[in-house]
Amino acid sequence: MKKLQKLGRALMNPVAVLPVAAILMGLGYWIDPNGWGGDSQIAAFLIKSGAAILDNLGIIFAVGVAYGLSKDKDGAAAFSGLVAFLVVTTLLSPGAVAQLRGVAPEEVLVTEGFGKINNAFIGILSGIIAALCYNKFSGVKLPEFLAFFSGRRLAPIMTSFFMLIASGILFFLWPVIYGGLVTFGGGIQKLGAIGAGIYAFFNRLLIPTGLHHALNSVFWFDTIGINDIPNFLGGVKSTIPGVTTGMYQAGFFPIMMFGLPGAALAMYQTAKPNKKKVALSLLTAGAFASFFTGVTEPLEFAFMFLAPGLYLIHAILTGISVFIAATMGWMAGFGFSAGFVDMFLSARNPLATQWYMLIPLGLVFFAIYYFVFRFAITKWNLKTPGREDDEDDMAGEGKELAADTDFKAMASTILEGLGGAENIESLDYCITRLRMEVKDRLLVDEGKIKQAKISGVIRPAKNSVQVIVGPQVQFVADEMRKML
Repeated sequence: MKKLQKLGRALMNPVAVLPVAAILMGLGYWIDPNGWGGDSQIAAFLIKSGAAILDNLGIIFAVGVAYGLSKDKDGAAAFSGLVAFLVVTTLLSPGAVAQLRGVAPEEVLVTEGFGKINNAFIGILSGIIAALCYNKFSGVKLPEFLAFFSGRRLAPIMTSFFMLIASGILFFLWPVIYGGLVTFGGGIQKLGAIGAGIYAFFNRLLIPTGLHHALNSVFWFDTIGINDIPNFLGGVKSTIPGVTTGMYQAGFFPIMMFGLPGAALAMYQTAKPNKKKVALSLLTAGAFASFFTGVTEPLEFAFMFLAPGLYLIHAILTGISVFIAATMGWMAGFGFSAGFVDMFLSARNPLATQWYMLIPLGLVFFAIYYFVFRFAITKWNLKTPGREDDEDDMAGEGKELAADTDFKAMASTILEGLGGAENIESLDYCITRLRMEVKDRLLVDEGKIKQAKISGVIRPAKNSVQVIVGPQVQFVADEMRKML
């Protein structure tokens, strides 16, 4: 569980850029809902700006996770994450797979999923492997004739080697799982509204792995003839028995527009007092992106690894919402995602039936998400954003420093109190404090460190020193790294 929580914290950097990208795309789609930038240069500019991030989540997660899980937050770790992602996505691209099999590209079936290998799961996997390689090999010294490749240069080299192994495993494993999910989707389609709910449950549950694309291809597109999104946008009624156009989309609106924002409110209110400001920034941006555009990744990735039990609840509630909407015949659809922009545009579609009932349903789910998340978080002490375990809980949050604070002078005083640059083994920081490993603990002068007007000094281990600075700790750390 602690490893999942550590991964969750490492995801915060890449997750933080997603809300703005989602809003940019949502605004562009709002301006030009039909042409998607084809009829408006402003819309095209906004859509392409947001898509630059949202269409490349895999590589963003690879770099961000590798950096976040590295032992010293060095750029070489992020570079290793980039190398890892490029290796696996190149080797498992449809063209490369065809070449490796010795067949024509068209013989690589869509249902094998190699066209969807560029996803967040592969990015996270790449980042984890890259971070492990960096932490293991960045300090290795090779023989003299290979000395150029020692240390941090060795990390991306070893990363590429291990990604070859991972790619070999995925070469056989990925199409089996992906194809199995496509077959599974075809089976539950016959269950009507219940099948729609089951689909929605697995749609959310599989988000972390990227395999939700397999089910989406069955229900939203034309793998077995349902083609729900294009049919709804084109005003085409389904001819498949038991299938109403829009039934695999409508129930997502109450969750994305109302349910997840309710969860965000619960997570904010249950955050620890010294972390509420950080949690507020992340959760507010994520909630707005979810409501306005229907892009849920900023919120979902913020808690799916920190509190996987809550994510399971989220998947179950999504399935229930889609089942209710399909059963009641409350139909709406989307071209981008199930947010306010698409609901507003959907209202004009001739296939939109009692779409407005999704709003009171959404209000009900807002309350359900809020109370269920709040109860679960407090009852089982779940580590949602702002509740993570770290040593910051041992002492206060630090001071709120003024914008014109001389961070360089603070860093200089702290470094002097730590025994100088030559006494620093490693330097890192978390939400409010600096974390150092020192070579000689006897050289540490706490009195000198406190002259920097920090909130306190903690010695959690023999050679570990933590200095409580406050929310602006990054700027002090940056100045110290320059001095080091």
